[in-house]
Amino acid sequence: MNKFALPFCLALALGVSSAFAADENILPPAANTKKLSPTGRVLVHTITVPLARNQPFVVADAAKDPNFAFAAFQGHRYLEAVQAAEYRAEKLNDAKAMTLLGEIYGEGLGVKRDLKKSFDWYQRAVKAGDVSALFAVGMQYMQGIGVKRDRDEGAKWLRRAADKGHAAAAYNLALLYLEGQVFRQDFAEAAKLMRVAAEKDIPDAQHAMAIFHQEGQGVKQDLSESVRWLRRAAQNDHIPATVELAIAIFNGKGTDKDEQLGAQTMRRAALKGNPVAQNRLARMLLLGRGVEKNQIEAMAWHLLARSQNVSDPMLDDAFGDMKAEDKKKAEDILREWLRSRVASNT
Repeated sequence: MNKFALPFCLALALGVSSAFAADENILPPAANTKKLSPTGRVLVHTITVPLARNQPFVVADAAKDPNFAFAAFQGHRYLEAVQAAEYRAEKLNDAKAMTLLGEIYGEGLGVKRDLKKSFDWYQRAVKAGDVSALFAVGMQYMQGIGVKRDRDEGAKWLRRAADKGHAAAAYNLALLYLEGQVFRQDFAEAAKLMRVAAEKDIPDAQHAMAIFHQEGQGVKQDLSESVRWLRRAAQNDHIPATVELAIAIFNGKGTDKDEQLGAQTMRRAALKGNPVAQNRLARMLLLGRGVEKNQIEAMAWHLLARSQNVSDPMLDDAFGDMKAEDKKKAEDILREWLRSRVASNT
């Protein structure tokens, strides 16, 4: 089932993306660059606590605040984060501080990377009762990080975390049931687990639930329920879900037909850089469906989508039939956007 070829979640906590907002520029802004750890993994953190720095750092004093280590970590003051977390872990048996230390040593942030120490801290955090550590240990086994790779063992840890309501663990466990290697393929169990993650606003899981209901895999086929999940995923800035939502609204599939709203929704996805959305928006503009007809703008979007390997013979023909001066206008729009994108990334 190719639609479910989704990546494993690698972070201990998943943040909820802000709902998308319409950008009225004709072409999309440059994509945001995610911060990468020294190991190349995307870091996703959710706890941010403002910290006034009017006094010198004293470990014992700072560690009185259970949020200090996390705030220091978010502020890239990793040594302070380690010192405060170790104090709370050793003196106060703080399970969350232990999990934080597992992540810090696992990523080598401000300290020498030590996978054994990372695994040991996660194990201690599990014994102290932190569910995020259960997930972390499961993923270490799944990926062979700090321990011998053992997907069966990893799945056991993920199950323990999922049973305690951990969203990312439920999501990854659902993928295993879809994959059908560690477990026998079971769409019903996958959908059950995916719903746990979706209800806790993991956008990929919400998109997956929409596909389940669209295709009747593991759940009863229900197009209106599919659209409901597409809306939730789109509100969390899941771009593929936004594209599918736009198509559903435009065609009236599972919801009221509204070409204007469908075009507006498609524009949002196009502005985020999705080439499929750019192609569909180009067609809408060329035909005047849901938007005012605008051939030059349509061709600008078409050229942009084509530069990202989304071909469309119909739009190619339409571009070929244009006057030379109109072709140049469309090409100039694309060229200006490409120039601005390069400038913003330097």
